[in-house]
Amino acid sequence: MLCLAMTACGSSIAAPIDHAPSIDVAPVTDLCVTKGTIANKAIIEPTVRAFALDAGGDAAELAFTYRGDSQAGRALANGQLRRQVGLKLRAANGCNVVYVMWRLDPKPKLEISVKSNPGKRTHEECGADGYIKVKPQRAAHVAAFEPGEPHTLRAEIVGDDLTAWVDGRVAWHGTLPSEARALVGPAGLRSDNVALDNVALSAAHGHAAAPVCKRNDRED
Repeated sequence: MLCLAMTACGSSIAAPIDHAPSIDVAPVTDLCVTKGTIANKAIIEPTVRAFALDAGGDAAELAFTYRGDSQAGRALANGQLRRQVGLKLRAANGCNVVYVMWRLDPKPKLEISVKSNPGKRTHEECGADGYIKVKPQRAAHVAAFEPGEPHTLRAEIVGDDLTAWVDGRVAWHGTLPSEARALVGPAGLRSDNVALDNVALSAAHGHAAAPVCKRNDRED
């Protein structure tokens, strides 16, 4: 699923150096689903948001099997109808979080962003404001999903650096903006307009102050 050769990928960004994660993760047994549902380890709704209630926020891994597009579609607050699945790190709330997203639209890629809105907590307060897209120092081409394929997406923050792995290989490495240092919260997951089976979240050991587990707490 990865293209690591710069000439083959047609990219001016250096190919990532493969290495193993440095932060251990363990299966999350207490998951707060704030939007949508995860039933029998499956996601079928177009919008699902969740976070771990008792875990650290600097590392996480999401395993899933792609089934296809969700039956219904839902646009984001900016009006885009985007298919994606990913991790939330340091998820203080819906306004302050690090996102590691595997996007299918407009083309397959990993996109890392920091949503920073100090003093704000809810979607009503921040909407889709505060997003800072993070440019990679090293990145690999990431392929699209095929129905029936199992995948893993893993990420960790060490110091100011974030590294992401796709199916066990480093696919993205870069430095987060200073705004990420102020974020404290657990790991989580999000999906938009994709149907998934065998969904399993693992997160770093420890305990990060978690938001209140509240249903229908919309975020973008």
